Amino acid sequence: MSRPIISPSYCVLLLAGLLAAPTASAREAVARIDRIETGVADLEEVVVELSWPRDEAEGQLRLRAREIDAPALGYRFRDVSWECPLLRGAGNAWHCEGPVSGAVGVASLSVTLEDEDVSAELQRGPANVRVHRSGSSPDVTRIDLVAIPLAWTQALLSKAWEEGRLGQGRVDASLQVSSMDEGIGISGPLQLASAGLDTPDGTIAAAGIDGSLQLDATIADTSTVSVDGVLEGSELLFGSTYVALGQRRVSLGIRAIQEDTQGWRLPAFSWNDPGIFTADGSAVFGGEMALDALVLEASSPDLSRLADGYLSGWLGTAGLADLRLQGSADARIEWLDGALSDALVRLHAVDVDDPAGRFEFEHLDGDLRFSGGSDAASQLSWQGGTLYGLPFGAARLPFSSKGGAIWLREEVDFPILGGQATLSDLHIVPPGDGAGMQMEFGLGLASLDVSRLSEALGWPAFTGELSGTLPSARYADNRLVLDGGLEMQLFGGKVTVGSLSMERPFGVLPTLSADVAFDDIDLLALTGAFDFGSITGKLDGRVQALRLVDWQPVAFDAWLNTDRHRGVRQRISQRAVQDLTSVGNSSFVGSLQAQLIGFFDDFGYSRIGIGCTLADEVCTMTGLVPAGAGFVIVEGSGLPRLTVVGFNRRVDWPILVERLQAVGSGDVKPVVD
Repeated sequence: MSRPIISPSYCVLLLAGLLAAPTASAREAVARIDRIETGVADLEEVVVELSWPRDEAEGQLRLRAREIDAPALGYRFRDVSWECPLLRGAGNAWHCEGPVSGAVGVASLSVTLEDEDVSAELQRGPANVRVHRSGSSPDVTRIDLVAIPLAWTQALLSKAWEEGRLGQGRVDASLQVSSMDEGIGISGPLQLASAGLDTPDGTIAAAGIDGSLQLDATIADTSTVSVDGVLEGSELLFGSTYVALGQRRVSLGIRAIQEDTQGWRLPAFSWNDPGIFTADGSAVFGGEMALDALVLEASSPDLSRLADGYLSGWLGTAGLADLRLQGSADARIEWLDGALSDALVRLHAVDVDDPAGRFEFEHLDGDLRFSGGSDAASQLSWQGGTLYGLPFGAARLPFSSKGGAIWLREEVDFPILGGQATLSDLHIVPPGDGAGMQMEFGLGLASLDVSRLSEALGWPAFTGELSGTLPSARYADNRLVLDGGLEMQLFGGKVTVGSLSMERPFGVLPTLSADVAFDDIDLLALTGAFDFGSITGKLDGRVQALRLVDWQPVAFDAWLNTDRHRGVRQRISQRAVQDLTSVGNSSFVGSLQAQLIGFFDDFGYSRIGIGCTLADEVCTMTGLVPAGAGFVIVEGSGLPRLTVVGFNRRVDWPILVERLQAVGSGDVKPVVD
């Protein structure tokens, strides 16, 4: 014969009634129940023991349950026991208070039964849980929580969000729990203090959350959750989005629906951080909280505060942690099937300034539209800016977008360094499908003033003209590769730059690779510009496999040599000889020449050649020809015949740079043998 399914209050009252009756001969009673249902939780394999000595005012109640299961709330406790003295109060009231173990460690539980009313209070340290259910409304239970550790509610969160893990913090609440045919209803105010949570993969986290929230939820086959309230003093992380609220108060609202334990659908959500950022929208999350769909409308009246409060994570990932923004913006974003489907960003008098000096834009205005479907037009403009210290003028960029890409509708010209730059064939594919942003463009430069270029870059003052065409530049995986090349008419000759590529162009430790060639450079103009004595003649050369990291050279293979031209004198001044020997740790050949050098202002030479292969901060030096243990740098001509020989084939690069800087300041002394 199976044991009955009854209510706990009926069980205790039945035992107490039997033992308390005046005619009762037995002083002990035991009830074994397969299952007790409360509407909120079910107790399995329950044993209730009651002993009541004759003529005593109280009995001793012991209750053991193999399992307490609240499936709607996500709780399951095993081997729970409770023991307390049972007292009879006025009328039909009974009261029992004593230690309980097995649920939340060891705590004190008091229960009062009166007719069909049940009141219970669980106390553990400062944490207090009070429960009351009235017999007149048995499907409604009131639960008051005071200073409850947030971790105690982990099981309830796991029902809605399996990956979420609650950490430190406390919660106070006054909740009404309703038992309905379709599930459990929970409603009432919540107070959070220093709350924290995260996920195992670390993509979502929160700390220091203080807030006042109003909860209205139904947990069933189709669960619904509604939350409205205010947060303050919080730090939040969603992927690369880091939100720091400081002491600001932010209002939020969320409406969420989950069907058959599938992902959550948010028909509406809102976020209002006054004066900084507001957002409204809807979203759909699939398994493991993956974002399947999103419609978001957002605006910021103050981008400077938005950058600090909301964009620092994204900017830091891009190597732009200190980026300064001014102006305002608003946006609309649509995300579908795990990819961006439509986006519109409007900028209003936006200034962008990178303190690292990589770029600056003045008064960005207009809109930029992305469309995954039909054609959409937009236009963006700026009044000026700089790129790595090079100033450029105003421009207007007309865009089109279709099928997941953005492109320029026409070539765009803008002034730069007294000349003109032409941007063409710009084609952008935003990040998606596991790939980062991809971009292609062409760039033409015409008649740029090299004197302005040298001034902007802090080079010695010299004149010339820079022109060139990069017909195709491709950016992907944080790497920029440029086809074509640049050509400068410089010092009466030509400098060409090819095989250009960059890694992390705006990120941390940008890297530049290139090949550089020099042809017929006028040495008199060159040495005059760099205060390197005086040399006449023509210079050819190359710098192959040049590699700069954070704009400092770390590797190259360089060779510079003079190129004899009919009618061009080849002379080198005493000052240039001194500078050259100082830089190359070289010496003059022949003691007589060493003694006579001071009597001559300049010398004839047949040819000059010097090379350096840089690797691991060491420059391996070469010259025109070997000369015993050294190498010839200057091969003399005429009388007095001067030959300069280098003897140190391995020179530390930092030392060589110091010598070059000393040459520029005139603080050098010749090395004379």
